[in-house]
Amino acid sequence: MKKFNIKYFIPVTIVILFLIFFSQVLNRDVSKLSSQLIEKPIPTFNMPTLFNDDQSFDTSVVAEKNVALVNIWASWCIPCRSEHEILMILSKIEGLNLYGINYKDNKDNALKFIEQLGNPYNKIGVDKNGRSSMVWGVYGVPETFIIHKGTVIYKHIGPIHMSELEDVILPILGKIL
Repeated sequence: MKKFNIKYFIPVTIVILFLIFFSQVLNRDVSKLSSQLIEKPIPTFNMPTLFNDDQSFDTSVVAEKNVALVNIWASWCIPCRSEHEILMILSKIEGLNLYGINYKDNKDNALKFIEQLGNPYNKIGVDKNGRSSMVWGVYGVPETFIIHKGTVIYKHIGPIHMSELEDVILPILGKIL
């Protein structure tokens, strides 16, 4: 009978535990991450607008509206392009004020993006270095926030798909509009 050799058992066990750990991490749905901002006032920010460097887009613009949606996007972001059609639909909802924050982007590319796909936003701020987006707790683009009377009530990470629009976004908006 062969003797069991523990020096072979330990590396195999470590590899198995490592694989289990990473399979759990990779299977996590990042769109379900919570936000520190939920049920809190929108963060303080101030930035130039995309169409006019002399105008500013700041906290007061969003906070004074009853219902607002803030979408952080970039022209280089492929999921932002796929989400844009949904934003065009949302822009037609009466009483909803839609704002964009253009994240770490080239101004000319951002302007071309809006020119090609349409402008769903009431106003677009330019966050050239990403600092203003950091105060929103942004992980990446796209991310979308629903604001009610100056308070963040929902955060969506990633592009909004039609099913999420119907199952999540519209029911939330229906309660507050």
